[in-house]
Amino acid sequence: MQETDKIWMNGELVDWADAKVHVGVHGLHYGSGVFEGIRCYETPAGPAVFRLGDHMQRLHDSARLLYMEIPYTVSELRAATHELVRANGLPASYIRPIAFYGYGQLGVSTQGNPVETVIMNWPWGAYLGEDALARGITASISSWKRVGANTIPHVSKASGVYLNSMLATTEARRAGYDEAILLTDDGYVADGPGENIFVVKNGIVRTPPLSTSILPGLTRDAVITIAQDLGYVVEETPLIRSDLYLADEVFMTGTAAEVTPVRAVDDQELGVGPITRELQTHYLDTVNGRSERWSHWLDVVETVPTEA
Repeated sequence: MQETDKIWMNGELVDWADAKVHVGVHGLHYGSGVFEGIRCYETPAGPAVFRLGDHMQRLHDSARLLYMEIPYTVSELRAATHELVRANGLPASYIRPIAFYGYGQLGVSTQGNPVETVIMNWPWGAYLGEDALARGITASISSWKRVGANTIPHVSKASGVYLNSMLATTEARRAGYDEAILLTDDGYVADGPGENIFVVKNGIVRTPPLSTSILPGLTRDAVITIAQDLGYVVEETPLIRSDLYLADEVFMTGTAAEVTPVRAVDDQELGVGPITRELQTHYLDTVNGRSERWSHWLDVVETVPTEA
């Protein structure tokens, strides 16, 4: 991680090195936090954050599912993000808001613990490697199953949930693959450790429904919208392992992964297909400010704050 000048912490900008918490914070011991991953792109209009308001709303929704009340509104978090992007002066960056139960009582109950709210940003390139967007990645079906929706609310982007993802990613990387794909306990395709998944077969774009314990991805939603606007049929439908092996194309989506082709699943070669390429091109043109068609998703940061 490349350090920047400032971090927004509980309502004020602090130096990177001074953004610290006590080792007794509840979130460290119990994973009781929620977070977002957001990208800011360098566009002709200046730094532009992709779906910033939607991300901050999802942060609040995630917190609500953990019985947590974030002490800043969506509008205040949006303004704080603009302030941070200006302060650090990065034309493009990855943005990480996080809210977690802090230092107070150290038991399973969160009662008596304050909610800490932090926003960081720093330079970050392609999540799965510089050539992943062009050549695609390899993936393996994980032996770790996706956490059930009635075990932990997977609609919440909660810190503790990502132990599930960490185990799957580590297993895949140790076996020589770029990424993992998790199934549900019932054997249906869920998602990747940090990405949603799509399958293309006979020109139809398919993706698992939210009932498979997946995060309601904002990039997933954007790609569904783009595909439908381009005339493709998109189905949210249960998928099984064989659907991945027999697919014409497979790709993953996410804030970090953007639109990444999956060229092989469990050594079943798929290659990189034309529909994936088309959707990837339209998505990247949108987020980089090269297309007006879906430009409403971009929240441009004024380099100099406007007068109130």
